[in-house]
Amino acid sequence: MIDYDFLVRKIKKNNIIDPLYYDKFDVKRGLRNKDGSGVLVGLTKIGNVHGYIKDEYEVVPVEGKLYYRGIDINDIMKNIEKEKRKGFEEVAYLLLFGELPKKEELINFCSMLSQDRELPSGFTENMILKSPSNNIMNKLARSVLAFYSYDKNPDDISIKNIVRQCIKLIASFPTMIAYGYQAKKHYFQNKSLCIHKPIEKLGSAENFLHLIRQTGEFTKLEADMLDTMLIIHAEHSGGNNSAFTTHVVSSTDTDTYSVIAAAVGSLKGSKHGGANIKVMDMMSNIKKNVKDWTNKKLIKEYLLKILNKKAFDKTGLIYGIGHAVYTLSDPRLKILKKKTVILAKEKNREEEFYLYNLVEKLGPEIFYELKGTKKKLCANIDFYSGFVYEMLDIPKELYTPLFAMSRITGWSAHRIEEVICNSRIIRPAYKNVSDNCEYIPLKKR
Repeated sequence: MIDYDFLVRKIKKNNIIDPLYYDKFDVKRGLRNKDGSGVLVGLTKIGNVHGYIKDEYEVVPVEGKLYYRGIDINDIMKNIEKEKRKGFEEVAYLLLFGELPKKEELINFCSMLSQDRELPSGFTENMILKSPSNNIMNKLARSVLAFYSYDKNPDDISIKNIVRQCIKLIASFPTMIAYGYQAKKHYFQNKSLCIHKPIEKLGSAENFLHLIRQTGEFTKLEADMLDTMLIIHAEHSGGNNSAFTTHVVSSTDTDTYSVIAAAVGSLKGSKHGGANIKVMDMMSNIKKNVKDWTNKKLIKEYLLKILNKKAFDKTGLIYGIGHAVYTLSDPRLKILKKKTVILAKEKNREEEFYLYNLVEKLGPEIFYELKGTKKKLCANIDFYSGFVYEMLDIPKELYTPLFAMSRITGWSAHRIEEVICNSRIIRPAYKNVSDNCEYIPLKKR
């Protein structure tokens, strides 16, 4: 029997690095400056995340802004709502091609996506149903890699071919995710296997709801809400972990499927795409331990316990509060919150929405009081997104895959940008801080 505990002790002993070295060599841990701002490693024209300004080397908090190809996300949402239509496909076009589509261009693009929603012949049976996974993100990454085998020209990295591949992936993600979920339900939860075909006239949000539900039915409010979620998650500039992963892997001149599978792997982590599940688990814990959800005093006391590592998962974190860039506000949360009120009323979940609202307000206040810091904190999109998905009757294991279903548009745009603009492989430096030593013959060890 292998003694893994012994091996782990040996590994830990030989991999500890003195924290003082990081300051000594001015290492930007996490590619962050000491003030928390990101280290500038690239340029992009795709998305812009604005959460602070630097004045005489000091970070000054400002209201958050998010731009897709220079257009404020709020303006995009206002016009889509005004015209009472779905907007995710328009946003996908904008991110991919750099400009808003004309009416005929949007119709043609939606038609292209509709034609590509069905998976290749034999793919569902051979790649999904015959090898189900208990984790949909891992199943999605495997499905993306399997697409390589079904592509007649997988390694061509001309822009024309990459665009073809990206459009196919954007169209196929809802189907791959939904079928991966149905396989999991059937093989791991002993539920009936329910495989619907995508409907050509439906968009991404509507098709996804159709594919994951046994009846295939959904309301207009549900489809509109999910469409909004897809729009506001579609892109977040080049510095977020999965977009940066897309740039790093693309810089090697590898194929599109390897790049996107790597991005999926990045997004799976709880510090990135899985954050809203942490929020949901935390809120469930609060609901169980705070009897009166309207009592600010009781909620404040319990949040203090969480911060002091005496409650919930004892990490000292209030999940969904704080962001790497946004300081005073997250613009995506502002858009989402307005719609969450409407959905909560429709689903008779107003009491829970009130609780979320209180935690959102009290979390930063308690953090300031306890830590004595002046750092500005705001709730981020993850704070409400899980609650919205829950109200849409979407299972928890699909929250992060839904993020991927949206962000594939941003990843595709960043892959194309990297291939067009950069010719050098991304290769930052790591300094070795170990001592040199002589080789000891096996007999003398």
